[in-house]
Amino acid sequence: MILTELYQRSPGQYQDLSQDNSQPKLGDLRKTKLTLRQINKLRRMSDVRAYEFKEKLKKVKQMYAPPAQPVV
Repeated sequence: MILTELYQRSPGQYQDLSQDNSQPKLGDLRKTKLTLRQINKLRRMSDVRAYEFKEKLKKVKQMYAPPAQPVV
C-alpha cells in the first residue's frame, strides 16, 4: 500500500471477474490465446500505470527537493 492511498482511495477493483476466463480446467493442455480486446486492455492498463508512475515521480521530486535558498 502506498501512503497516498490512505488519503485517496483507489478506483474500484483492478480485476474484472466477468472478463476473467483464465481458470484452467482439467484436461487443458494449451495456453489460452489472448484476444485483441484483451491485448488492447493490457496496453491501456500499461499506459495508465506509466502515467501514474510519472505523476508519482513528480510528487516525490517536489517532496524531496532541496529548499529554495533565500536571496541575501
